[in-house]
Amino acid sequence: MHRSRSLRRLDRVTPKNKHVIHYKRKANSLPHCAICGSELNGIHEKGRGKTSSTNSRKFGGVLCASCTGNVIKLASRIEQGEMKLNDISVVDRAYVLQMISH
Repeated sequence: MHRSRSLRRLDRVTPKNKHVIHYKRKANSLPHCAICGSELNGIHEKGRGKTSSTNSRKFGGVLCASCTGNVIKLASRIEQGEMKLNDISVVDRAYVLQMISH
C-alpha cells in the first residue's frame, strides 16, 4: 500500500527523536477543461464529500465557457451546411456530435 505514490510521504521526527514517515492522501486537483486544459470556474466542492455543484449549462463541468461557445458555433455551422464534419479537429468532433444529436 505504501509503495505506490497515491499517498504523500511526510517526514516527521517524534519527541524521542525517531525519524518516521507519515502517509497522507494527496489533495484533489481542480477540474480542467477537456479541450484547452484551463481551470474551470464556477465549480464548488464542499470538502471531500459527495456534494459538489457544477454549471447547469451544456457541457457544464467539462468544457470552459469559450470552448463551449466554439462547439456551439461549429455545430450550428454543420447543421446549416456551411462546414463539414471532417473540417473540425478530432478533439472538438466528439462534443460537436453530442451537440448535433440533442
